Amino acid sequence: MRAACLALAFVSVALPLGAQTVQPDPSVLTPPPVAKTVTLSGPRFGFTSLGEGVVKALHERQIDVGHSISQFGWQFEKQFYRKDSGLAAVNELVVLLGGLDQGVAIPSATWMVGLRTKEGTEFGVGPNVTPAGVALAFAAGVTIRTGILNIPMNVAVVPSKAGTRISFLTGFNMRN
Repeated sequence: MRAACLALAFVSVALPLGAQTVQPDPSVLTPPPVAKTVTLSGPRFGFTSLGEGVVKALHERQIDVGHSISQFGWQFEKQFYRKDSGLAAVNELVVLLGGLDQGVAIPSATWMVGLRTKEGTEFGVGPNVTPAGVALAFAAGVTIRTGILNIPMNVAVVPSKAGTRISFLTGFNMRN
């Protein structure tokens, strides 16, 4: 008898609750439109100006360079966009060898995430790792499009415990 009363109480509460319909917010349930992706990887080259503290930090690791070093490397880039928005999200990994002009190979890797406008203006931020230490890189620039060729020109500022590095990089890529 007790079980029957509990079952009846449960059904009498559950039925009215189940009969109610709640209109969900469509923006919560509707996923965003599918984004298109483009790979824009290519070579990068330029130079980096090193602060006094960075030069000293490298010297402590037996890497002796001046205050300006060359940079050569590759940028792996994927761009996510929608035709009608005009704004693209950018995810890139930039790997470089610096100091080749001075007979040393200083590796660095930077993972950047950012935005690019349809006019080519871009900015991003991300972690940077070098023998001088770990830091957060901030970059801005523009990509000039000439036919199928893209020519990015970027300035990056990397403040760290050792000091500040300022890089100018350019290169090219073609849409894949």
